[in-house]
Amino acid sequence: MKRLLVVGGTGFIGYHIIKEAKKKNFLVTSLSLNRAKKKRFHKDVEYIKADISKLSNLRKKIKKKFNYVINAGGYGLQPNYGKEGDKLIKVHFNGLINLLKVLHISEIKKFIQIGSSSEYGKANSPYKETHFCRSNSPYSYAKLSSTRFLINLFKKKKFPVTVLRLFQVYGPKQDNNRILPFLIDNCLKNKEFLTTKGNQLCDFCHIDDVVKAIFKSLSSKKVDGEIINIGTGKPIKIKFLIKLVKKLIGKGKPKFGGLKYKTGTNMKNFPNVLKAKRTINWSPKITLLNGLKRTIKSYQ
Repeated sequence: MKRLLVVGGTGFIGYHIIKEAKKKNFLVTSLSLNRAKKKRFHKDVEYIKADISKLSNLRKKIKKKFNYVINAGGYGLQPNYGKEGDKLIKVHFNGLINLLKVLHISEIKKFIQIGSSSEYGKANSPYKETHFCRSNSPYSYAKLSSTRFLINLFKKKKFPVTVLRLFQVYGPKQDNNRILPFLIDNCLKNKEFLTTKGNQLCDFCHIDDVVKAIFKSLSSKKVDGEIINIGTGKPIKIKFLIKLVKKLIGKGKPKFGGLKYKTGTNMKNFPNVLKAKRTINWSPKITLLNGLKRTIKSYQ
């Protein structure tokens, strides 16, 4: 039996990972800080609620051995430095260390770390996996620190880890604190909403394509110790995205320039994805237009 632990299994990405894992006959356990929302609940999955930043709590909850682990935890808000930023770093990095202490790592055939495009920080797009990363937020610092720790663990002990740096992931059952659900919700309700001028260049990749990349990596030994970008490599301006969503829905009242760019906003955030094609034979199949149509339909 293939035993899979999905850290963050109650979140947007975790939900879709579990959905695919069940199709592939994995025995799935979800480990999350929160209980699964009704819209993201799966039958025949063991749900464990625990704070991974607290080692004693984690030891009480995790008793089983797992062949495979996908760490998709921490896909949420991105606070500034300070109390909330320090808390985020503790949960991400210390939580990862605690997780490795509790798991029987000698039993693990593959550990997938869900990284982030934010790890590149102030580097220049298109990002390559070989670029020097300069984190510029608590979230990027926590993710980058976790990546470096895991890659070092591979170098020293051949720990079978692969880090996937995801770019803007979207799709059904995503929360409204992300740009596309926010746009879709406001357009469906024909609301007026404020946006920036929308000149940022970003890369959007549908969740179904992302999940395929995750499972291709899970089954490949040749990407142990590797960092791989997962995105389309075809950036678009946020303004174009907003206009496209409005056009597909047929209503909505965006007010461009009504919001200022956040301090430190990266105006160009997109990857070079050649390594994914070369190492795991993966490339995105869902076009932005088709992906948006699927996503909009799921919210109607």
